[in-house]
Amino acid sequence: MTASKSARVLVVDDDPTILMFVGSNLRASGYRVVTVSDGPEALAAADEQTPDLVILDLGLPSLDGLEVVRQLRRSFSGPIIVLTARGAEPDKVKALDLGADDYLTKPFGMNELLARVRAALRRATPTSAHTSTSALRIGELEIDLAARRVVRSGREVKLTRTEHSLLAELVRNADKALSHADLLRRVWGPEYGAEHEYLHTFIAQLRRKLEDDPTRPRYIITEPRFGYRFRTAVDSL
Repeated sequence: MTASKSARVLVVDDDPTILMFVGSNLRASGYRVVTVSDGPEALAAADEQTPDLVILDLGLPSLDGLEVVRQLRRSFSGPIIVLTARGAEPDKVKALDLGADDYLTKPFGMNELLARVRAALRRATPTSAHTSTSALRIGELEIDLAARRVVRSGREVKLTRTEHSLLAELVRNADKALSHADLLRRVWGPEYGAEHEYLHTFIAQLRRKLEDDPTRPRYIITEPRFGYRFRTAVDSL
């Protein structure tokens, strides 16, 4: 699968207006689109249509979006972008924990959604670049970027593509402070740069998975009013 505009996108939303709006704009941008309106249809379409990417509203009837994410991840390895209602922070975090790659809060603009789709498909494209500093052991962490494998205290940590891409940028620049804008552009693409709270959500997800105490991180350090740094000198802490 390549990150081309010929990618097939499955859109799942029970609101026919949103379904038509998103579907028509994706088609106009060159994507092949399948639209469905509930969870069971989404699972069937994911199995039958083999999409490259899924856009999924979390507020579905009959089978809620979180359960759809859970069931999709049993067999679907492509990117999942979830649509959340404003203020639905717990659902957003839970969806990311279950394996969603990205999120977008309603109401949203189509340009923003298209940028997320492009970024998600780009991250899903295999690349052989950036092989230096591909494997290292720091404290309780073993990180192998080439194998996309992270182990913490002997147990493998499941990361989404987005989380892995963000960690990879931090690790490749270990002990160097990266600005918010730099990280956003490296992971999500050139359209990004000012979405600091959005970046913070994914940093928080990484800390929850990698740190003993996410509120007092040892590895992923905040550089106030600037960005983040991956610290390697943790053994003496």
